[in-house]
Amino acid sequence: MHTRVDSPFPPSSATDPHPTATLAHFASGLRFEDIPDTVVRRAEDLLLDWFGSALAGRGARAVATLDRFAVAMGPADGPCEVLVSRRGTSPLFAALVNGAASHYAEQDDVHNGSVFHPGSVVFPPALATAQAQRASGRDLLTAAVAGYEVGIRVGEFLGRSHYRVFHTTGTAGTVASAAATGRLLGLSNDQMQHAFGSAGTQAAGLWEFLRDAADSKQLHTAKACADGLLAAFIARDGFTGARRILEGNQGMAAGMSSDADPARLTDGLGTRWALAETSFKFHASCRHTHPAADALLQLLVEHALPPEHIERVTARVHQAAIDVLGPVVDPQTVHQSKFSMGTVLGLIGVFHRAGLGEFEQHFRNPAVVALRERVRMEHDAEVEAAYPRRWIGKVEVLTTDGRTLSARVDEPKGDPGNTLSRDEVIDKALRLAAFADAATADEVRRIAAKIFALAEVPEVGALLPRASG
Repeated sequence: MHTRVDSPFPPSSATDPHPTATLAHFASGLRFEDIPDTVVRRAEDLLLDWFGSALAGRGARAVATLDRFAVAMGPADGPCEVLVSRRGTSPLFAALVNGAASHYAEQDDVHNGSVFHPGSVVFPPALATAQAQRASGRDLLTAAVAGYEVGIRVGEFLGRSHYRVFHTTGTAGTVASAAATGRLLGLSNDQMQHAFGSAGTQAAGLWEFLRDAADSKQLHTAKACADGLLAAFIARDGFTGARRILEGNQGMAAGMSSDADPARLTDGLGTRWALAETSFKFHASCRHTHPAADALLQLLVEHALPPEHIERVTARVHQAAIDVLGPVVDPQTVHQSKFSMGTVLGLIGVFHRAGLGEFEQHFRNPAVVALRERVRMEHDAEVEAAYPRRWIGKVEVLTTDGRTLSARVDEPKGDPGNTLSRDEVIDKALRLAAFADAATADEVRRIAAKIFALAEVPEVGALLPRASG
């Protein structure tokens, strides 16, 4: 879905010689009044969705480790809240911990074309900075939109070659964090460009962690949030960064991509609202598994097929799914199992759900493991050609009585054309909070009401009551 309106910004060009500067100008100059109402409403939904995802990280070992680090290294109190522990700290450490927490449950939002999770790297630094600056709800929403628009375009610019090795949410996310933070700090065009330079030179995140079931994915989002925030704050104080950090001869694309397209950096700035293209995640797993999971569920329901009647499942996928999911053959942890196509389809086959509870309780269930071993991925030319703009799901099932059944999904649940309603977003947030015992239903509903009226809130303030003691 592309939402386009007349733009107050100068038209961008495919031959723009300075796209980093143009993107920085957009981020620093964006006003709440420039944003269409439909995009504001979507930003509110995405904020609540992120809030639920962050709460779901409570109790996770990797998140708790980073929270303890923040306690040891940061202030004992401060204006910014750490959602999972309900304590106050500085903007830097709140962004760090909340960024880690929001990428743990694999339920945070995703933008298909950039293969990028914007919410987990935009909202933590934006919320922390808004609380520290005593900013209004309009300021927070404007900053979030700036972060989404910048981060998505950087992800699209870096391209598919980048994603084969680099976790785009960690890399593009650092620049997105700087954009959101810088907008709240009121950076000038020049200062925002310097913030991008300092953010881009820190950007990192490698996929190798998946092979070892390591905790790096949470570190990627934590550091993207914190490093982008750092870049913006020091830019406000005069610290300079590379002016062409994205497209320069020794910039991000030069070191991290072989198919970078600079035109994507300024594509429709102020007319194409990429935030409105962002998808909600329905299943609690890597997004590459969702199209096949939706297609398999459709087939199971249509044919009333029990798992014991399934001889083999073939998921027809794009190459990036094979690259990311292929190394996970025998998942050793709950988090690693979310990157196993076999486990996800096994849970769908046995329980018709691949939610947080199913992963926590059943990823080693004998019936799920048995079905996991009967799942294979095959590259599909049609799926490949559509990706990443469209994520098509295609599955074939060979039954024990010799039948071959097939199903396809052209738009997975949660995509803009098959999106979650506002009630479904609230319900998802309630489930995420309850899963981690991180907030009561009353608290979540109260926060949802606040978020949906955020444009009228004079000061963002805290979302949750502080922990006592």
